[in-house]
Amino acid sequence: MQKTALYKALGLAFSAMLVTACASNSDLDEGAGAAMTATEQQANEAGDSATAGVESASLQGESLASDANTAAQKALLDITTFYFAFDQSTIKSESKAALTAHASYLAANKGARVVLEGHADERGTPEYNLALGERRAIAVRRFLMANGAADGQIKVVSYGEERPAATGHTDDSWAKNRRVEIKYQSR
Repeated sequence: MQKTALYKALGLAFSAMLVTACASNSDLDEGAGAAMTATEQQANEAGDSATAGVESASLQGESLASDANTAAQKALLDITTFYFAFDQSTIKSESKAALTAHASYLAANKGARVVLEGHADERGTPEYNLALGERRAIAVRRFLMANGAADGQIKVVSYGEERPAATGHTDDSWAKNRRVEIKYQSR
């Protein structure tokens, strides 16, 4: 519907320009000049109306995009567990969008505090798994700080293999236990 209004406005404006371009100053008398002015005025009003409609639609589109972006950010903030490969502390690429959302939230809310809980599966010695859980939590901490979070907002804790998310001795269970969890202390 807004395209139709725009096309009408452009058609009126084009017609007014065509009539103006074809008329010579000597052929115009006062009546014709008044008629021309009325036609030009209608074309300008129609053009202004169409422009306002397009601007309004643009603002509505920006509002919808902003709402969608806010919903997407909220959905990313709901992701608080990040998984790692066996014996690794490298952040996976699929985790980076959610971690970036958490970093943005922390940067925007200086009073917010989080605890990063590092975990490992049961393979390896308890000491090794504590160190691995800590390396994982520190990797997440570094990522958050690189994306805007402050050092004072983040605390790192490692539980190693002591708090498994899944019990069992299968690859699926172990994969669920190799993680860092973000726990908000204050929002």
